[in-house]
Amino acid sequence: MPRDTPPPRTGNSETETLLGFLDYPRTSIAAKVDGCPEPQVRTAGVPSGTNLLGLLNHLTFVERAMFLGEQVTDWQGTFEVARADRGADVVARYRKTVERANEVLDRCTDLGAPVPRRQPGHPAPSIRWALTHMIEETGRHAGQADILRELIDGTAGR
Repeated sequence: MPRDTPPPRTGNSETETLLGFLDYPRTSIAAKVDGCPEPQVRTAGVPSGTNLLGLLNHLTFVERAMFLGEQVTDWQGTFEVARADRGADVVARYRKTVERANEVLDRCTDLGAPVPRRQPGHPAPSIRWALTHMIEETGRHAGQADILRELIDGTAGR
């Protein structure tokens, strides 16, 4: 049986706890996609069409919209990955986006303050709400990725 990674040990502050619990599923889902063979990494594992690369690509767009202020006009389209993109490309793009998002979050000291993003006509949520939402969003998709990866090659655990 594979060894599962336990929940993160975080600092004592609310900010450290939220950031620790966000990085946990971020790392998990990137690891599920990383090294998954072609074409399985982009092949739908369920009737809805969900696949590993699509999940990670979608989360890249969610991170960019939430923390970097990028506009997304077609959320369903974020689950689609260009044929030219290899799994490693999508993983690298996601990790770079997470790194940029963390740079923004490192400058945020008040969890009640709005996320520092520029989206005209869209009021920014509080940093606390954004972190909590991203934990839920990333965790949900990481769980889906766990199942898809196990169906592909038996890889299980975080």
